[in-house]
Amino acid sequence: MKATLIPGIRYEHTFLVPTSKTVPALYPESPEFLAMPEVFATGFMVGLLEWTCIMALKPHLDWPQEQSVGTHINVSHEAATPPGLEVTATVELLRVEGRKLTFSVSAHDSVDLIAKGTHERFVINKEKFTNKVRDKHDEFKRDSGTDKVN
Repeated sequence: MKATLIPGIRYEHTFLVPTSKTVPALYPESPEFLAMPEVFATGFMVGLLEWTCIMALKPHLDWPQEQSVGTHINVSHEAATPPGLEVTATVELLRVEGRKLTFSVSAHDSVDLIAKGTHERFVINKEKFTNKVRDKHDEFKRDSGTDKVN
């Protein structure tokens, strides 16, 4: 982490919502999701907020060796957004506690405030993190007696 990683960092990211980011597209395997209204899905909205945080952090980390992963999200979804509208996500780094980072997050779709809340991320060493995930996968395969995981 660079010395520039301090509270007060702000970043905005604008995204044009396509049909592929609506509720039916979130889990196309689910008939229940397929029957839902075609509006920006909460799951994709959370992803957009995370993406904006990643972009805010990137200049302040030793990228790509250092990255961050989301660890907690507390966000309301205030209003529905149809495809074709632009959503602007705004994030501000509130706290740096070692490798734990806390952001204020919000999003607006040119008509309404659609999201607000907080998001926590943790700075990781990508190689070390990837090795732990691989070890977890290998342990699962060993314990389950299978070499194939879906």
